[in-house]
Amino acid sequence: MKPPCVVVVKYLLPAIRALVMKELVEKHGMRKIEVSEKMELTPAAITQYFKGERGSFVINELTRSEKTMEMISKFAENIARTDVPTEKVMEELCEICTAIRSEGMICDLHLKDLPTLKECEGKCATCQPHV
Repeated sequence: MKPPCVVVVKYLLPAIRALVMKELVEKHGMRKIEVSEKMELTPAAITQYFKGERGSFVINELTRSEKTMEMISKFAENIARTDVPTEKVMEELCEICTAIRSEGMICDLHLKDLPTLKECEGKCATCQPHV
């Protein structure tokens, strides 16, 4: 059994992290070591995100969603501006995930990882939260 959260951790979270990291470096002029500290990730992980070794699998799909990109941009701005409490970070990540799920973006990924969902054919209630 693989709930949609497995897909989120495997595909979406790395892509979100990569996009946030990119915004922090390119739009907010932060050094990678600062990004590492702010995002509570190792410098090696930041380098892998920057090189496209992590998270690149679904980035193109996410960048097509204006709503998702606005939320990621706001999230990066909040991280760059202030020390964001852990609870706020988790809340914002969950909101971004919910927005992505509500757009049906993870259904195909979920189907790929769990072929027994074939009857859903990409638009199921399991992947899309009730918002």
